[in-house]
Amino acid sequence: MSTPNRVYIARLAGVAVFDPNGDQVGRVRDAVARMRPTQRPPEIVGLVAEMPMRRRIFLSINRITSIDPDAVVLGSGTLNLRRFEKRPNELLVLQELLDRRVQLDTGQAGSVVDVAMECSRGGEWALTRVAVREQTSRLTRRGHLHQVEWDRVRGLGVVGDNRGTANLLAVLEDMRPADLANALQDLPDARRNEVAAALDDERLADVLSELPERDQVEILAALDRERAADVLEEMDPDDAADLLNELPPPEQDVLLDLMEPDEADPVRQLLRYASGTAGSVMTSEPVILPPDATVAEALARIREVQLSPAVAAQVFVARAPLTTPTGRYLGMVHFQRLLREPPADLLGGIVVNDIDPLRTSTPLTEITRRMATYDMVGMPVVDRNNRLVGAVTVDDVLDHSLPRDWRDRDAAPTPSATDDGTVDDD
Repeated sequence: MSTPNRVYIARLAGVAVFDPNGDQVGRVRDAVARMRPTQRPPEIVGLVAEMPMRRRIFLSINRITSIDPDAVVLGSGTLNLRRFEKRPNELLVLQELLDRRVQLDTGQAGSVVDVAMECSRGGEWALTRVAVREQTSRLTRRGHLHQVEWDRVRGLGVVGDNRGTANLLAVLEDMRPADLANALQDLPDARRNEVAAALDDERLADVLSELPERDQVEILAALDRERAADVLEEMDPDDAADLLNELPPPEQDVLLDLMEPDEADPVRQLLRYASGTAGSVMTSEPVILPPDATVAEALARIREVQLSPAVAAQVFVARAPLTTPTGRYLGMVHFQRLLREPPADLLGGIVVNDIDPLRTSTPLTEITRRMATYDMVGMPVVDRNNRLVGAVTVDDVLDHSLPRDWRDRDAAPTPSATDDGTVDDD
């Protein structure tokens, strides 16, 4: 095996995994250690890798030919695609040890910030060293970092609630919201809620939108109501409405009352529409500009980083007021058309209105059919007075067309594989 003799596992989180042909098959999410009955450090038996479709699989350490901070490379053979399940005598290093409060043999208390695995001459990998940061009472000073042998640390073999969140959050901070949501699903409920609560409001809002409804409700319920209302304010109104729909009406009312009125009003409006209609799945905050806005202004607007690709794919043109419900709806301009027109041209001169907009009562089946027929990424939704009230985008349609549990990893479809759950690497 061509690899460093010692590897700190937190540095492997998110590292790409490649097959012998150089094709990426996933990313490292954790390391699996087997506890031993003696005082010997736990043996590393493999890594957990996340593949497409959010499936986490086990990679035996014997299958790995190279480990370094930039890549993990697999040897030849077959790749077992069965979903990883931890055995009773196994330990997930990052999930269970990071942030654990421990004590050095000197009596100094601290918390685990990383754990190193090391390969012996016989080719066996084991957890050998632990990076522990001292606890300090000084708020403005970080404790000293110790890198010590495994047997010099007390508390590593004890299962309990003696963990913080700072170092685990540091490992997870570069993940996309969907990947972080996937990682949270692997944590025990109490640990998941603790980590979720430690995220800032905007980050937690993004992650909640990627979780199954059951997990969304449980995490929100674990927050105090004021914090829950703050997080709902950071969510897109349609996502906030979907989440609130999972709560009893009295709890909905309490949280909506705690939200800022200008944030709560569009959510209240979405909650009034019948389930499965354009009104219930649309976003009430598409990109809207007046007909006298220029192409340059429109391009600047859709470049705003907080806009999703589907929302930024088109600009809707309407008379004032420009917040929903707007004045009379005039039409839309796709971003590709904006790229082809002179920057000083007005939107009113290039607006397209040859496709009838959706009504708030249009059923999801009809929305799907029309978007597929016209190859639309987003479609306007208007009321009976032809005022723009929102837009349905392709991600809205997918979210509400897939089974309710599609975000639940345990219910995810199985990738193509042979009957025994393996697939050739070659």
